[in-house]
Amino acid sequence: MYERWDVLPDGEREQWVLEPFESVGPLRFGMLIDEVSNILSRRTDDLQRYSGPCLAEDPYGLVTGRYPSFGLTLYYWDERLRGVSADALCGPQVSVEGVALTGRRPSELGKWLWGRADALAPAKELVVMGGGEFCSESLGVVIGVQRAGDGLLTRPVCFPAEGLHYLHDFLPDEAFQISG
Repeated sequence: MYERWDVLPDGEREQWVLEPFESVGPLRFGMLIDEVSNILSRRTDDLQRYSGPCLAEDPYGLVTGRYPSFGLTLYYWDERLRGVSADALCGPQVSVEGVALTGRRPSELGKWLWGRADALAPAKELVVMGGGEFCSESLGVVIGVQRAGDGLLTRPVCFPAEGLHYLHDFLPDEAFQISG
């Protein structure tokens, strides 16, 4: 039985690859809600639970979809996928450039991101957001954190290129808050 504080080992997680600004595992940014649901119905018995839209007068505004047992939070605008967040405890293991992003110690992943940013200099690469989260501007990912017992583990939040320059308007604040 899954306990809220247990961390699923990597070998028991789905293995997904982040293609920067394009896709996360089988999900491509811009997909319709029904397309996402169809793909994920073949991977989990968990049903997508929706919240939103935020404004009653905007029925096609921001909608959040959650697969709690599968460990996935999805953000939609006009019924199209615009953000994917993998739960640190039980979500898919999202990797990029051979590096695992889900369920890691924030300091380890931060060290890798700093080293990667140094190698890409002088290009602007790494942004430290208001809550201390790292945002890689070349990978299209914010490394959020999530409680795991008394510690914190990484929770990647991936997005398409359209969100790069106004991320806090593109995705809801909850996407970047410490969860758990």
